[in-house]
Amino acid sequence: MMLMELSFTYRTSAQMLRQRIGELREERERRTDPEEIRRLNRRIVELEPLLREARELAVVTARYYDRGYHKNEKYCF
Repeated sequence: MMLMELSFTYRTSAQMLRQRIGELREERERRTDPEEIRRLNRRIVELEPLLREARELAVVTARYYDRGYHKNEKYCF
């Protein structure tokens, strides 16, 4: 698999994560039970780093070979 293909996969994953987080937020707004709200908040907090990482990796893999691109040091070896 080429890096551009990986980029597309990461971008698709980020879109799915963003959608799921939005659904969880909508569900949280409809709930009144504090325990359910807490559970939904925890799930949102767990998914947000995955979303951030998928977005970052989509950019890194898409631009990896661009000469002027300053690579994210988090993902460099």
